[in-house]
Amino acid sequence: MISRNPFEYAVLRVVPRVDRGEGINAGVVLYCRAAEFLGARVHLDADRVRALDPRADLDAISAALHAAADTCGAHGGGPAAAQDIGRRFRWLTAPRSTVVQPGAVHTGLTDDPAEELERLLGVLVLPLS
Repeated sequence: MISRNPFEYAVLRVVPRVDRGEGINAGVVLYCRAAEFLGARVHLDADRVRALDPRADLDAISAALHAAADTCGAHGGGPAAAQDIGRRFRWLTAPRSTVVQPGAVHTGLTDDPAEELERLLGVLVLPLS
C-alpha cells in the first residue's frame, strides 16, 4: 500500500515592478516533511516579464529565482542553507517585497513529492499549450 503524505507548496512570482504589484508565476517550492523533501523548480518566461516591464533586468530576476531553488538543495548557498529543510521552506515562503515573491502556502497529499513538484510546475507555471 502506498502512503500519501501531506505536503506544502508555494508559487514563486516575479513582480518586476513592485510598485504596480503585477506578477507572473515563475516557480514552485514544495516541502514534504514525511519524505524529508524540499525542492523547487523555476521557469522564467522572458516575454511575459517584458510585457509587464520592458526594462526588467532578466539576468537579475533569473539569478534570484535560481538562488531560491538552490536554497532547497542539500548544498545550497545563502544564509538559510545551514537550516533544516522545514526552516528553509518557511524562509523561502516568508512574505517579502522584492521582485521574486512567494505566494500563499497551500497543502495537499502525495506519494511522490518530486513528481508532484513537476506536476505543479506544469499546472501553475509553464505556458498553457
